[in-house]
Amino acid sequence: MALHRLASLTMGVPDLAPAIAYYRDFGLRPEADGWLSTADGGRQLRLVTTPTRRLVELEIGVDDPDDVARMSRSLRALDLEVSAAEDRLSVREPISGVRVVARVADRLDQPSLPAPPYNAPGDPARGATRAPAILRETPVRPRKLGHVVIGSIDQPATERFFTEGVGLKVSDVVPGMAAFMRCSTDHHNVLVSQAPVNFLHHTSWQVEDVDEIGRGATAMLRENPGRHVWGLGRHHIGSNFFWYLKDPAGTFSEYYSDLDCVVDDALWKPEVWDAAHSLYSWGPPPPPSFIEPDDLAALMAGAHRAP
Repeated sequence: MALHRLASLTMGVPDLAPAIAYYRDFGLRPEADGWLSTADGGRQLRLVTTPTRRLVELEIGVDDPDDVARMSRSLRALDLEVSAAEDRLSVREPISGVRVVARVADRLDQPSLPAPPYNAPGDPARGATRAPAILRETPVRPRKLGHVVIGSIDQPATERFFTEGVGLKVSDVVPGMAAFMRCSTDHHNVLVSQAPVNFLHHTSWQVEDVDEIGRGATAMLRENPGRHVWGLGRHHIGSNFFWYLKDPAGTFSEYYSDLDCVVDDALWKPEVWDAAHSLYSWGPPPPPSFIEPDDLAALMAGAHRAP
């Protein structure tokens, strides 16, 4: 596809310093101008000060100026105001207010890593050696930004913006609840769910394998056990392992690995899933605060007070 990656996010928080410290602990590397970087994706998260926590901007990488022009025409066909140049455009999603930027960018070429050997019934692949994962000592560092999940008070309209306007493809849906959409070969890069208020639910960051999820979460909880939200588990839609933590502003951040990939659009069949499959395949049940974050009422009250 002409769209090829979720390049970066700009996230607003009321208090900048503790948020930066949290994402440094999470494994992102601080850069200039409020940016933090991943190991493979470079500068992928920018933190700015806003009155309440929110997603300010998401940026999508495209191949060439023709892709920018096509996207601009599609967005204008939806009666949206688009600011466009040859290699870049900017548009505001009318429901959530999130600014979406598309720019010509190089594709992300991630170096592959050899799969660690796992002993299995009848197949002692490691022979007389210990599991490599238990010998790892370096801090966990996310490889790239994977996806972002936002709540929308009009989920169908926001989904239409991303599919008909921006050009994302639908991978799977939960009717009346959520759409999993992609701008890369990842199963999903943007997930829009129905919500009583527009808000940022979580960001998700790829690590190498399930052991890195466990190691990363363990290190985060050693510093502050109150960061724990939900995990370890495995999602049904998307198939990935997960562990969710919470930043000081109240936004969830997810370590994930082994996400489904759509390497050939013609071979992938989007499915319609029921609510029972919308959250997880195995693991502890999600806490109520994952479904309805603790500050949701305050965000709703703030939205009603806004001019």
